[in-house]
Amino acid sequence: MMQRIWFWIKNARYVALPQSLLPGITAFALATKEPSFSWFFGLLALFAIALAHLSFNLFDDYFDFKKNDVQIRNKMNHSGIRARIGKCNYLTSGEATLSQLLRSAIIFGSLALAIAIFFLIYWGWMVLIFIFILGFLGIFYSAPPFRFSYRGLGEILIGFIFGPLLMSGLYFVSVGVIAPSVWFLSFPIGLLVSNILFTHDIMDFEADKKSGKRTLCVIIGNQKINLIVSLFFIFTPYLIVLLGIVFHYLSIWMLFLFMTIPHAIMLHYLLVRFVKKPEQEFSPVWWMQPMELWKEIKKSGIDWFMIRWYLARNLLVFFCLIIILEVFTV
Repeated sequence: MMQRIWFWIKNARYVALPQSLLPGITAFALATKEPSFSWFFGLLALFAIALAHLSFNLFDDYFDFKKNDVQIRNKMNHSGIRARIGKCNYLTSGEATLSQLLRSAIIFGSLALAIAIFFLIYWGWMVLIFIFILGFLGIFYSAPPFRFSYRGLGEILIGFIFGPLLMSGLYFVSVGVIAPSVWFLSFPIGLLVSNILFTHDIMDFEADKKSGKRTLCVIIGNQKINLIVSLFFIFTPYLIVLLGIVFHYLSIWMLFLFMTIPHAIMLHYLLVRFVKKPEQEFSPVWWMQPMELWKEIKKSGIDWFMIRWYLARNLLVFFCLIIILEVFTV
């Protein structure tokens, strides 16, 4: 039983959980400063967020596979177009069926919904707003008829979900109110979450065009302009933090967030190299870690994709960790 659960957790791309859990933990840390803070409610909300994220990832696989996106990518890879084909291997290999995938996505989602209903009963109608918006955007990110990720809205919506929506929602169910500071900090974090997807989409640019997936990168239609847009996602969070400090919304100690700039610079550099020389290989160095299962990734041939994806993820991770440390130490 546990082996099967772990099988689906891996298929749900658990390595992407920092994309949701770190913003959630950051909001959790901020909420601890409130007199009405509940550790039980906060931890329960974090668990629900993880379940919902895993569910949405599985739904994304389900609807992408039904649209033949994965099969198209495999064909393009064999024809010489560099496309990431690590996604849905458990389906293409026959380890699981499409119906099993759908059932697993529903189970993870139902568990998250059960926790959300508990909060709804306790806190009232305000929670219903968070449930509706999160469920609607999470499901229809890939599902018809909206397919937001195919209309150039996926990057913005995910940043909103895992930034302002998630952080304010967790803060509310932990203390019963929403502080303005949470909104202020949630926007830089939301941009860094969006950056993970935009980094992903720059590398999948050709594959997405061929499969008909209209990401923001595809709609822009030019990789050089995409690189300029990536500068916005990567570096605007630092500008917001600086403004927050200048106008006394944030502590001066938040200047430590600028320690993550080397990661930001390296990420953009690697994206530039990808656009100009996609065949050029890079290996991670110590300060870019962690990069889990690197040997297996290298062997599977998707290291060109994962080194940049990991770097984008780690930028978010270290950004959130510094905020958390500031909350508990200052």
